[in-house]
Amino acid sequence: MCVVSATVLPYKGWYEWTAEEEAVRTEVNAFIRTGGAVDAVADFDKVIRSPYDPQRMLPTFDGGDHLHPNDKGMQAMADSLDLKALNCDRTIR
Repeated sequence: MCVVSATVLPYKGWYEWTAEEEAVRTEVNAFIRTGGAVDAVADFDKVIRSPYDPQRMLPTFDGGDHLHPNDKGMQAMADSLDLKALNCDRTIR
């Protein structure tokens, strides 16, 4: 069994976004990336975020509500995964 975790997407512009919640999102993503609690990480935040404002989704991937990716965003996330890298070598006993 392999445990894969995905980072939380940026959502600045969504009506419930606040700087405080952004700080939590950033902290959670840092733990997901470096905490060692999972076997692999799908870093969807890195794929979807704007290089000009990392708290926002790239407009080309935004479904319109600043929270959900559109079809292009979903495809970009899917394309970012290397399925072979998600295989685990450990055995559960």
